[in-house]
Amino acid sequence: MGWVVFLASGVYRRHVMAHAALAGVSRWVALASVAQAGKMVAELPRLWLGRPVGVEMTGAEHIEAAQAKGHGILFLTPHMGCFEITASAYAARYGSQPGRSMTVLFRPSRQAWLRQIVATARQRPGLDTAPTTLAGVKQLVKTLRTGGAVGLLPDQVPPAGQGVWAPFFGRPAYTMTLSARLARTSNTTVLLAWGERRSWGRGFVVHVLPFGQTLPVEPEAACTLVNSAMEALIGSSPSQYLWGYNRYKAPREGGGT
Repeated sequence: MGWVVFLASGVYRRHVMAHAALAGVSRWVALASVAQAGKMVAELPRLWLGRPVGVEMTGAEHIEAAQAKGHGILFLTPHMGCFEITASAYAARYGSQPGRSMTVLFRPSRQAWLRQIVATARQRPGLDTAPTTLAGVKQLVKTLRTGGAVGLLPDQVPPAGQGVWAPFFGRPAYTMTLSARLARTSNTTVLLAWGERRSWGRGFVVHVLPFGQTLPVEPEAACTLVNSAMEALIGSSPSQYLWGYNRYKAPREGGGT
């Protein structure tokens, strides 16, 4: 599936190769990511509607240490591997505990039929969604303040007015300020997470790592640190990053957050 899109779309093909080259990723690793993108699409029906898949977790001690302090947890995850599995794995393992549910920011699809499927799939025990509006942001802050968990993809290009330009693999990219704002919520621990896709359909490994830095108040500096953390994660397994995602596009107008 990934190769069909790669061969059919010149724009997508140029994005994959150019973005990977910008990050210093070899041509062969960039081409390997094409198949990974196809796997990401092919696995969604099972993840959304099928029986549970095998998931392991590394770094769970970082989650449990934050919970022991009574902290909320902000998970930052790039467009890498299976990002759908990170939230569901947390929800399955910790979401049944009182006040420990996971809330993810969710922009509904423009297609009504797909919007209903995704909304149903993501509303499961221990997992909630928040809309990409001011009310949704307030919901995320409340979740953190009450000791719950929030999941964000900070390398997603936000609407105009909701981000700043910060370097991403050496090139300016419009970067959301929301992750830095949420990180400054009182009693919040910031963790990095990504879902490694194992070969031959053998399930996933969710990797959890400490962020390990205090984000400054100044938006550009904070977003630069967040982008740097995303670069380090991507560098650990570049073949599983979505190099075809147009990270450097201009922000769209509008948006409610």
